[in-house]
Amino acid sequence: MLEKMEGIVIKTQDYSESHKIVTLYSNKLGKISALARGAKKPKSRMAAVTQPFILGEFFVYVNSGLSTIQQGDVIDSLRFIREDIIKTAYAAYVVELTDKLTDSRIPNKYLFDQLYQTLCWIGEHNEADIPIMMFELKLFATAGFAPGLDRCVNCGNKESAFSFSIAEGGLICSRCKQIDPESIVLPDKIAKLLNIFANIELERIGTISVKPENKKLLRQLIDAYYDQYGGYFLKSKRFLDQMDKLK
Repeated sequence: MLEKMEGIVIKTQDYSESHKIVTLYSNKLGKISALARGAKKPKSRMAAVTQPFILGEFFVYVNSGLSTIQQGDVIDSLRFIREDIIKTAYAAYVVELTDKLTDSRIPNKYLFDQLYQTLCWIGEHNEADIPIMMFELKLFATAGFAPGLDRCVNCGNKESAFSFSIAEGGLICSRCKQIDPESIVLPDKIAKLLNIFANIELERIGTISVKPENKKLLRQLIDAYYDQYGGYFLKSKRFLDQMDKLK
């Protein structure tokens, strides 16, 4: 069946001398892999539309085995990402995480929109830490291991000072802190930010201002949480961590 869809190129793999297998995250079918014939030929139109991070309009012949891209046109090249090594590294992490944490052919228009908004932000801004954390939390929800961030995960209390517990899977209130002595006490503002980041669309955010020490804390919490529940090693994340050490 021939399907028309918008898709973001999140992965490519060489297939024979002239073809590629391209993984798209699409607005219609979610993640889908398809053969792009001639995509390795420099003068092929398919070569242009199957570059990493590109948003394109694709006609895909979908079948139970390997699908085939019949035609593709570039909607947004997001070229500013590929022109900067730091932006490329951030975008590579975002699409690799998307590939790892989503199942094939499960539509999620909301996640598609947030992926595109996150890549646009990376391309247009010098700082992308907060948008990436926002997208990570949404991906965790899609993958089924999102932390509980709107109340105590143990007793349901919404009106208390909170700690973040990796072991318990989210926020715990001061009365329940004894169940995890290793939980990290959070300033009220950080607890609220985590919940906002997990639930609000990136396009609704204007200027994002977070103190460096709070940004570092948020990064540590999300990394530790992913290490506990995510399970996938990410080459792109290792590269980002190495870049951070050089700063």
